[in-house]
Amino acid sequence: MGAGGLSVAIPGFEGQVTQAVEKLSDSIVGVSSMRLERRFFGIVPLEGQGSGIILDRKGLIVTNNHVIDGASQVRVSLKDGRTFTGEVVGADEATDVAVIRLDADDLPAAELGDSEALKVGQFVLAIGNALALPGGPTVSMGVLSAKGRPLPGSDFIFEGLLQTDAAVNPGNSGGPLADLDGRIIGITTMMIPYAQGMGFAIPINTVKKIAQEILENGRVSRRWIGISGIDVTPQLARRYDLQTASGFLVAEVVPRSPADYAGIRSGDVVVGADGGEVKHTKDLLLAISRVGAGGSVRLEVDRMGRRGSLDVKPSEAPPVQTADGR
Repeated sequence: MGAGGLSVAIPGFEGQVTQAVEKLSDSIVGVSSMRLERRFFGIVPLEGQGSGIILDRKGLIVTNNHVIDGASQVRVSLKDGRTFTGEVVGADEATDVAVIRLDADDLPAAELGDSEALKVGQFVLAIGNALALPGGPTVSMGVLSAKGRPLPGSDFIFEGLLQTDAAVNPGNSGGPLADLDGRIIGITTMMIPYAQGMGFAIPINTVKKIAQEILENGRVSRRWIGISGIDVTPQLARRYDLQTASGFLVAEVVPRSPADYAGIRSGDVVVGADGGEVKHTKDLLLAISRVGAGGSVRLEVDRMGRRGSLDVKPSEAPPVQTADGR
C-alpha cells in the first residue's frame, strides 16, 4: 500500500511542479548589462548577466540592483525571443532591488505571493538564467530553509531574507523564488559559495514596497535615528543580566544622531515604540519608517531595570545603510 500510495503521489507532485514552472516561465527575463570601467591600460567594457521578473503588462521589470549597478546599457530578453533596451527607473542598494521599464505592451506578468504567509520547510522553486547557459532558464527545487535571516552589513530588510537550499548560481540574481502554485515569493539575491545549499532571496513583500516607492519617487527614502544593536534573546538576557527577555539591545549610538540628542545610550533596551511592543529589530525599524518628515517616535526604553520614554525625531538616513540601519 505504501509503495502504491507513493507511485500515485509522485506523479501528482511532479505535475504540480511542472505546472508551476510553465506558469512562471513566460514572466522570467534575462537581463544583461554593460558598464565601462577604467583599467590601468584604458577603459574596458564589462558585461553582467542576471535575471528579472515582469511585474506588469506595461513593461515594468524588477531585478537586483547589483545586476544593473553602474550600467551604461541594459538589455532585456524575453522568452519569446524579443529583446528590448531597458530604462532603469531607479534602484535601491540597501535592499538590492532595481526597477527597469521596457517600451512594450501586453507582457506576461507574474503572480506575486505573500512572503509573510510562508512556512519553513515548504517546497520552493528557484528559476533564472544560471551561468547564462543557452536554451532558457534553469529550474531548481528545494525547501524554504529559514525566514527573516539577517545578513549583517548587507541589507535593510524589515522581514529579513529568505533562505533556501534550492541551487542558486551566478545568473540567478534577480530571478524568482516561487511556491508550487507558481507565485513569486522572493527575488534571488545571493548565495554563499563556500557553503552547501545556502541561497538567499529578498521577500516579495519587501520587493513590492521598495518597487512602489521607486516608481512614485524615483528613489527610496528612509527614516534613521543612529543606533545599532541586536535582538535580545533569553540567553542574551541571562548572560548580560538584562531585565527584559526581548527587545532591541543598543550596542552603539552614532554621535550627534537623533538618538544621541534624545538621550539613548549604549546598553539601553528598546522594548516599545509608539505604543507597540518591540520584540525584534524589524518592529523598531517599522515604527521608525512610519514617521513623517519633522515627526517623532516615542520609544520605551529599559535602562538597567528602570523604564522610561524618550521622544526621538528621525532624520533621513545617510546614503549607505547596514543591516541595523546605521
